[in-house]
Amino acid sequence: MLRNLSKRYSNSSFSISKNLIPASWMRASTSGVNSAHPKRALGYQTILDQPLMWLVLSLCFLGLIMVYSATIALPESTKYSSYAPTHFLSRHAFSLLVAFVAGFMVFRVPSYQWQKLAPLAFLVCIGLLILVLIPGVGKEVNGARRWLSLPFITIQPSELMKICAILYASDYAVRKLGYMQHMAKVLLPMILAMFLVGTLLLLEPDMGAFIVIVMLVFGILFLAGVNAKFFVVLLLGLGTAFTVLIAFSDYRRARLMAFLDPWSDSNSLDKAYQLSHSLIAFGRGEFFGVGLGGSVEKLHYLPEAHTDFILAVIGEELGFIGVTVVILMFLWVVQRCFKIGQQAIGLERIFQGLVAKGVGIWIAFQCLINMGVNLGLLPTKGLTLPLMSYGGSAILVCGIGIALVFRVDYENRSLMAGHGGIR
Repeated sequence: MLRNLSKRYSNSSFSISKNLIPASWMRASTSGVNSAHPKRALGYQTILDQPLMWLVLSLCFLGLIMVYSATIALPESTKYSSYAPTHFLSRHAFSLLVAFVAGFMVFRVPSYQWQKLAPLAFLVCIGLLILVLIPGVGKEVNGARRWLSLPFITIQPSELMKICAILYASDYAVRKLGYMQHMAKVLLPMILAMFLVGTLLLLEPDMGAFIVIVMLVFGILFLAGVNAKFFVVLLLGLGTAFTVLIAFSDYRRARLMAFLDPWSDSNSLDKAYQLSHSLIAFGRGEFFGVGLGGSVEKLHYLPEAHTDFILAVIGEELGFIGVTVVILMFLWVVQRCFKIGQQAIGLERIFQGLVAKGVGIWIAFQCLINMGVNLGLLPTKGLTLPLMSYGGSAILVCGIGIALVFRVDYENRSLMAGHGGIR
């Protein structure tokens, strides 16, 4: 698919560029503006994708408000009695600031440099996944060892692996572009790599992150043109593997049974406790919600209301309307990522296009799982809502992912405006 696109676009690159470039950009590129400064030629309004920028900022701001609303009463409990009412608000705001700074630094790096660093970044992230399993090094919370405590920040390697996997899979697809019809040369090496990553993640355990990483990696390979028959076989194999993992794990099997019958006396007070209270929150919200700050479920009834179940608080306080707006905003974000990725592929920038689309797959799939869990459509998994849920590593990685998309978009616009020097 991508090879055909490349041939077609290479035969008519000027006409394609002419159709994609607005007239104002063409005038800017031919009016004697110094090509060494694409920002001057493009102008402020064309440096970044405006809809994507405002959507991301809106989701982050709404997430900040809802995290504050969901956590304002937590200091009343024994567990958080020493915390100030604004503790989680200030920490979430700081995480957003760190994500913004990290995103800005990532944006400043040309995308071809990220392509060169992709294999090394993937190996480093595997090293971090091994490091987190070492007793005394990895931090254990609620029976799971997923965090590394550094002097000023606690990072979650499984979150970093999502970005590293996108970069690595995109670079891998470009290197294997001529062998997409050969399963042994394309899929088997990646299956082995994902087996290693999956083993490390399941030892933490973090099955939710494993599912997301596997789906986005093979989603990128599918977009790159992997033989559809191989892809169907792969999906069947993955489905079988996940079924076996559930069947031979007591707590995963118990979660599945609780998901199927959350209102039974034994489940509603045990494995389905979060799910049942999440559904109660949505039921209380009805169409217009009970009003911002008026949630009852966040008052020590719904565990992790500010992380995995932030959508339930939105549903209770802002109602069906609020949840629908959030879903539509995420759909628009994913659409912009795919649009930017398709534009990059049209400019024969395959790696950049796959990275942008990979970020779109990641956001779409993680939102699908998180929202499905909150609404009782999927078994409970420990996955946050991108850009909105409380969590330093999750917010940081989201910022980096969006920055990569912005970088691809910026380079697309620069090239279409007639500026060279960007690969």
